[in-house]
Amino acid sequence: MRALYDTLGKGYADWRRPDPRIQAAIDAALGDAKSVVNVGAGAGSYEPRDRAVAAVEPSQVMIAQRSRGAAPVVQGSASALPFSDKSFDAAMALLTVHHWPDIRAGLREMMRAACKRVVIFTWDVPETPFWLTRDYFPEILEHDRKQFSLAPYREVFARFETRAVPVPHDCSDGFLCAYWRRPRMYLDGGARAAISSFARLGDVSATLARLRRDIDDGSWARRNAELLDRAEMDYGYRLIIAEL
Repeated sequence: MRALYDTLGKGYADWRRPDPRIQAAIDAALGDAKSVVNVGAGAGSYEPRDRAVAAVEPSQVMIAQRSRGAAPVVQGSASALPFSDKSFDAAMALLTVHHWPDIRAGLREMMRAACKRVVIFTWDVPETPFWLTRDYFPEILEHDRKQFSLAPYREVFARFETRAVPVPHDCSDGFLCAYWRRPRMYLDGGARAAISSFARLGDVSATLARLRRDIDDGSWARRNAELLDRAEMDYGYRLIIAEL
């Protein structure tokens, strides 16, 4: 993960700005926790400002992009959190677990460091197919089906709750499905550079040229007409909440 984000992380904070609706869902999931450790914290998106927060992040590139006034951060791994047992009310990890080299070890470390709950923002294969992976980049979905799984959570947590997190049409956090109603955004190299799924691909110029043609000649709009009046979509983003 560190090597990936030492490259991917350049300019990350410019494109991955917290969305207030997702922020509200995360805050609700944290419940009454007054202290939180943010594992795989990146640039600090969604860290609550009204609670005591400590952050752990392996990439110095990401750490350097944390804003002034952000929570204190230590460079470290999810597999060996530098905190004693039950140091925090809650542990959270947001769109990061799939990058960990040992997911189960990281989840156990989160359980060790927290005394109330673990909150994880992740992705599960959605019932509604996403047009970008259906029509243009099926290799992304093929990879993500293997990389994302609820199996580790079932193995590590005695029980957990799953909550859907719909993606608003104007989502400010530029993760993979954020631009579902704004297809031109995927033509922007900066936007793609902040999405880890694209970092695994080779030359995508031909596919992007096809997407551009489909947008320009109206093919994309005709094919996806049912999306144009939607305010939000469920594309498989989930909050995992494990009470300890």
